[in-house]
Amino acid sequence: VQLQASGGGLVQAGSSLSLSCSASGRTVVGYAVGWFRQAPGKEREFVAAISGSGRSTDYADSVKGRFTVSRGNAKATVYLQMISLKLEDTAVYYCAQGIGVATYSDYVPRKVSGYRYWGQGTQVTVSS
Repeated sequence: VQLQASGGGLVQAGSSLSLSCSASGRTVVGYAVGWFRQAPGKEREFVAAISGSGRSTDYADSVKGRFTVSRGNAKATVYLQMISLKLEDTAVYYCAQGIGVATYSDYVPRKVSGYRYWGQGTQVTVSS
């Protein structure tokens, strides 16, 4: 089972982009979903996440106020809306399912170890 991130692309600094994370309903609905990114030569880092209940969200300081994580109406898709993109946002973006917490909880894991079912990711490249 993998969660598939999509929607990446090449954009100019200051632009917006929306990423989607989808999988079979059982792997997204009711579970926390996290967004991470990894730039060349760097470790995978936390970007944003939404709880299984949908009531809680968390963001890395570097994206707070610019990125918004949300669930679709059917809750089987999770989105990452990105605005005011910066050069340093360039990375491969991944989504994954939170583990170790009850379904529909308000808890939002931040560590890579708190997630599973990583997909191949989607490339986001921000140019000047």
